[in-house]
Amino acid sequence: MEEQGFLESIQQVFPSQEQDIRSYSPLSLAFLGDAVYELVVRTVIVRGPNRAAAKLHDMTVRYVNAPAQARMVEIISPLLTQEESNVLRRGKNASPHTIAKSGSRKEYLRATGFEALMGYLYLTGRTERMLELVQAGMQGLDGERS
Repeated sequence: MEEQGFLESIQQVFPSQEQDIRSYSPLSLAFLGDAVYELVVRTVIVRGPNRAAAKLHDMTVRYVNAPAQARMVEIISPLLTQEESNVLRRGKNASPHTIAKSGSRKEYLRATGFEALMGYLYLTGRTERMLELVQAGMQGLDGERS
């Protein structure tokens, strides 16, 4: 028997009325996408060699900050479908009430678009696609740093 995915498990344990994904605000998608993206990055990092928590945090912050996520948008943009580009654009054009301390307003808006895309792909069950894009972005960042 095939094990169901994480999202399906959440939906089964915490049933709620289905909502059209297109009705979610881009900032709601970004709110969720921020957490999902950070969980992916932390999982990738923890699965490597055993390290102290402070080192794990430092490694995570390399990918989970507005400037890095804004750069990931540039890296993955050529790979996006029209639908994904539209979600990214909606997130980028949203009007957040705060701006990250770690980057410029432009970087923060791009990062918000990236997080909205991550939230959208997660909620639509396209986790493999989400992981493919995260991998491409992380590899792109790593290539720039080496």
